[in-house]
Amino acid sequence: MDKKIKYVIGAAVGAAAASLPVRAAFYREKNEEEAPLPPESVDTDRYRKNLSDAIRIRTIASKDPAKMEWAPFDEFHAFLRESYPLLHEKLTLTEVTRGSLMFRWTGKDASLDPIALLSHQDVVPISAGTWDDWTNPPFDGVDDGEFIWGRGALDMKNHLIGVCEAVETLLAEGFEPERDVYLCFGHNEEVMSSSDDNGAVCMCKYFAENGIHLDAVLDEGGAILPVNVKGVIDKELAGIGIAEKGYVDVEVSVFAKGGHSSQSPNHTAIGKLADVIKDIENHQFKAKISPMMDALLTKITKNVSYPVRFVTCNYKLLKPVLTKAMSYIPPAASMLRTTTGVTMASGSPQPNVLPQKASVIVNFRTYPGQTADDVVAHLHKVIRNKKVEIRVLPGWKDPSAISPTDSRSFRLIEKICRSMNPKTIVAPYLVMGGTDACHYQDVCENIYRYSPFKVGTSLLLTTHGTNERLPVAAIEDAVAFFKRYIRFVSAADNK
Repeated sequence: MDKKIKYVIGAAVGAAAASLPVRAAFYREKNEEEAPLPPESVDTDRYRKNLSDAIRIRTIASKDPAKMEWAPFDEFHAFLRESYPLLHEKLTLTEVTRGSLMFRWTGKDASLDPIALLSHQDVVPISAGTWDDWTNPPFDGVDDGEFIWGRGALDMKNHLIGVCEAVETLLAEGFEPERDVYLCFGHNEEVMSSSDDNGAVCMCKYFAENGIHLDAVLDEGGAILPVNVKGVIDKELAGIGIAEKGYVDVEVSVFAKGGHSSQSPNHTAIGKLADVIKDIENHQFKAKISPMMDALLTKITKNVSYPVRFVTCNYKLLKPVLTKAMSYIPPAASMLRTTTGVTMASGSPQPNVLPQKASVIVNFRTYPGQTADDVVAHLHKVIRNKKVEIRVLPGWKDPSAISPTDSRSFRLIEKICRSMNPKTIVAPYLVMGGTDACHYQDVCENIYRYSPFKVGTSLLLTTHGTNERLPVAAIEDAVAFFKRYIRFVSAADNK
């Protein structure tokens, strides 16, 4: 190589290296300081009692409307009437379908688009054989002073009671919203019901039929996660879900002659199916850092300590390596791609019968931009046995639309979070599971999924699991957030 070229290259590398301290110094999030908001009155004792009482009511939905046990839901509605008398006196209740509750808080200006706060009343059942694993019985609502224990403590009776507390207190304080405020409490979110009585679907149908366009929707989703790595970062991350994944169940089947097990071939239908399963699991969807994931990672990398920013300021160059590394970690990989989970299998009806049909159910959580058709095409491509039968099962749904991060409502959520704690990183992210919010995209563009409770990662993992519980310390700020959200977002024009 020519000496002159080597010199130029060396000089360029040296200049780049010399510029790293400067780049690292300026590679940080630039936020305007938010002035603290006036304190909010929060009755934490009432919240604690009401959440405990709510957990004791076993509101478990069924996917089959004919098998619904309505008595617990009737009891829950009576409990809400007794616990929140002003809410029931001042707001108008519309019955859109049995079990679901839609309250309308009439605002002062009917020309403004309303806002809606969503929750669901139902909870998932306790897995068979796990009752004795609970520290406190799952439907006793035990409050030990540190935690409130039980099914629904995090998903999502905590959220529903928080919304009711906020509204009840605002009414007692004489607050009047400028625009209508709807409280939409579905009854069968957890079972992903596709029947005509789906609470969220019925409420959205009501809005559409009455020509009501919503300015903003707030549902469950992200929480406040402490992000603490000594010497690297000491922040809180408020993840605001701006979209959610889709859901597809696919049955993949292999066929054979069958017969008596005493004359078994080298490979039965199940043996052949084993190769199909390996093909599916060994060929995952491609991982990539989407724009919303990029926004989340960029915000985090800009908030680490100065020495570490020597590395993170080159985040864009490290994307390929980071993508590869994250793809090997299931929780991280789920944020980068459509996930594949082989969950159920079936074959012969008894031990001495060769199966004529062997099947697996594969669950896919589809990434925004991908559909059930993409899943089927992917399976046909990666499965070498072309004689398989692939069938999409009923109940699938595509990923939601992606809500904007420059809307008035998103900016107000960010403002409230940062005014409550200047150390908060507010960032958009993709919700892995499903929520009622996805049904609202025909009547609203600004849909956000955020539950303002400060909960560590280990506690979040108890959602739908054993020892689900809510930290008592998270209550006051959560209810204060709901009150401020209603105050700000229901205003005529509050930026």
